[in-house]
Amino acid sequence: MAASYDNSSISSLKGADRVRKRPGVIFGSDGLEGAQHAYFEILSNSIDEAKDGYGKKITTVLYEDGSLSVRDNGRGIPLEYNEAEKRYNWELVYCELYAGGKYDINSENYEYSLGLNGLGACATQYASEYFDVEVIRDGYKYNLHFEKGENKGGLVKEKLRSLKENTGTFQKWKPDLEVFTDTNITYEYLLDVNKKQAMVNRGITFCIINQSSDTKTEYCYENGILDYIEEISNGKNISSPYYIEGSGTGKDREDLKEYKVKAEIAFAFNNDVPVLQYYHNSSYLEHGGAPDKAVRSAFVAVFDKVLKQRGKYNKGETKINFVDIEDSLIVIVNSLSTMTSYENQTKKAINNKFIQDFLTDLLKERLEIWFIENTADSNRVIDQILANKRSREASEKQRVALKRKLVGKSDSWDRVKKFVDCKSKDTSIRELFIVEGDSALGSVKMGRDAEFQAVMPVRGKILNCLKSDVSKIVSSDIIMDLIKVLGCGIEIPLKTSKKGVLSFDINNLRWNKIICCTDADVDGFQIRTLILTMIYRLCPTLIDEGYVYIAETPLYEMRYKTRSDEETFFAFDEKEKNRIMKGKDPSRFFIQRSKGLGENTPEFMWLTTMDPKTRRLVRVTSEDAQKMQEYFELYLGNNVAARKSYIEENGHLYTDDLDLD
Repeated sequence: MAASYDNSSISSLKGADRVRKRPGVIFGSDGLEGAQHAYFEILSNSIDEAKDGYGKKITTVLYEDGSLSVRDNGRGIPLEYNEAEKRYNWELVYCELYAGGKYDINSENYEYSLGLNGLGACATQYASEYFDVEVIRDGYKYNLHFEKGENKGGLVKEKLRSLKENTGTFQKWKPDLEVFTDTNITYEYLLDVNKKQAMVNRGITFCIINQSSDTKTEYCYENGILDYIEEISNGKNISSPYYIEGSGTGKDREDLKEYKVKAEIAFAFNNDVPVLQYYHNSSYLEHGGAPDKAVRSAFVAVFDKVLKQRGKYNKGETKINFVDIEDSLIVIVNSLSTMTSYENQTKKAINNKFIQDFLTDLLKERLEIWFIENTADSNRVIDQILANKRSREASEKQRVALKRKLVGKSDSWDRVKKFVDCKSKDTSIRELFIVEGDSALGSVKMGRDAEFQAVMPVRGKILNCLKSDVSKIVSSDIIMDLIKVLGCGIEIPLKTSKKGVLSFDINNLRWNKIICCTDADVDGFQIRTLILTMIYRLCPTLIDEGYVYIAETPLYEMRYKTRSDEETFFAFDEKEKNRIMKGKDPSRFFIQRSKGLGENTPEFMWLTTMDPKTRRLVRVTSEDAQKMQEYFELYLGNNVAARKSYIEENGHLYTDDLDLD
């Protein structure tokens, strides 16, 4: 019976429990992302000091035990008694949510602040195993120590002997595993966050130290986002970087107060590394919001206008969209405002209407000037954008045509030539054996369990799908028949879809296992590799989800006769044959080398290759997707020189070593 629910059932969290029991509410996650965001909250406060001109260096240390520290040389957090609030400031800062010095939008302190909500320092302290503070200001050194949200020892104040010591704040803490499910913040994450902050806070040095490896990295961009664009474009721009800045005052709604906005924007066009990044008050806006909408609207409007003015559209041609521009665009927007409406505490998007309108108008105005001032650059860019557009439209037509070809009638796969289906319609048990040639089809067909095992033959060496374009692939009857039998469609990267999915739906897959079953010789291995390459190129999700297998077929059948008995062994390669024979009388062995699947008896095929109890299946995995892609490209791609070099250097590693001693 359920517990009673009455007036006494309502309760409220107090003190540290407000964060420790519900960290996701404050940090957006109770996992690693939450622990990372807690770090960013502390870093943000130091950034706000430096942005206001107090200190030019911020140092982060990652310690061996997973704890972190942030040190700045700003003014130092005020920690003493606050007459207005009738409490100590250290209590307000570290023990009170929604307390801080950044709420007054008309104040000169932290005019364009990253940390506006008064949550970060307190919430991070509450969520830490321990949290230590050292502040130097007004000729004193102040220390605080917290454990699991509770202060230990109060505020310790010590007068400095010398007033020459730099002011600033040092905070060290260890994220608590009782609060977060994962606290393993990596050095790579710290490098990424600090590099982004260095880029949008010009002239401030961000130092990151990894105590475990004794590694130190510093970032400082004297020219801010312009330097960053030069860095990531790697000299491959089709237009020079262009810088825009502006400021304004406005309101999100007529009945609301006005606030200040200023922004800097840099862009360039580059076919190698398209990048869209948005920052507001230094916070990286992963989901964009208002700045992203402004960029999309302004670029499409101005480009469409100029294309019409310069007569670049063909007769009857549709207008460009942002995808065509985005494919060749690097743009960094760094906006600031005295009032910001973030979507939530994690600050991954903003939704201020005035900021969106301001950025849209600023971009439109300056883009039109860019077109006038940069005729040569803009003509190159226009040609590229139109090429992107026409390529996208051609791909879309191809996608539609291919979808029609793949979908067809619902039962079209039943009529694929020489495909032998199984009886069961239960996709949780159905297995598809892909075999080479008609002879293998016969032995596998007769040796299988027809209830759940189906067979699809391929004729010879199929097309190398890594070297072939889409039009050639879809014109191959063998490949299209295979795709129809699989039932799930294909995935090919196209500009019409960010996910690169073309007519693919894993829910339409008709098989629990897709098994490549080829001869145990060089030709068989090559055919198997080409089949796997086809799946890797056209249906990589099947590999990712673990549906693809290799059936190991024996190279030798070995019968060992004794006076009273006869044993049968199957060796799947030369080394295994030698291991089986080791220590036995060689003269008692009768060894039959497999001449191909088509010459095996049905009983032999069932016992060695198809019986789930005795067969050997190897699942094809993509645990290291990057490495898998590199090897596929090396072995079967277009870089012949690299492949030749690899074979010359490593070919001996793939030669069977018959000496087992």
